[in-house]
Amino acid sequence: MYEKAVMPVTNASVKRVTLSIGEYYASREPAVIRTLLGSCVSVCLFDPVSRVGGMNHILLPGRADLKRFNLSARYGINSMELLINAVMMRGAERSRIRAKVFGGASVIPGLIEAQAVGRKLSEFVITFLANEGIPVVSRDLGGIYVRKLIFHTRTGDAFLKKSRSMKSAQLMWEERKKAEQIRATVKEPTKVTLF
Repeated sequence: MYEKAVMPVTNASVKRVTLSIGEYYASREPAVIRTLLGSCVSVCLFDPVSRVGGMNHILLPGRADLKRFNLSARYGINSMELLINAVMMRGAERSRIRAKVFGGASVIPGLIEAQAVGRKLSEFVITFLANEGIPVVSRDLGGIYVRKLIFHTRTGDAFLKKSRSMKSAQLMWEERKKAEQIRATVKEPTKVTLF
């Protein structure tokens, strides 16, 4: 009987992926996924047996308008379902999936904490995962700091760096602008073709 040799993962063999708002990525192969979070929330999913992992970057709680399916990964329910399905299609078994959750900062000065999008997103994600029976093994939510998140799909390790830098104002502006664009788009009438 032959044993399969396991090759060490080298920097050249690891795919590097950067997520923007409303994106998700899952992989069976070793990958390093990174993103920058303000009020947005990212969920890292990992199956320690199959070593499949993935991450999303959620902008808004709730569900996307079905007429605008191309925006769906920006919304909580859609993004979570897409990510869960993506890791399962790559070999993760639902009963073994574990979650790590990050983000949800209050980056807009003067906004009441209870009304902040980051808090609503954080509450949504924690409730969603509990309802789906996916344990949260690590979390870092809320606060006022921008988070740089790096997730290794092969090991399930997540690395986090918090900062209050000049980039936080830029990130806040980008998140606010993106949210306003989505709200404006959702209000526009659309044509529906029935088949």
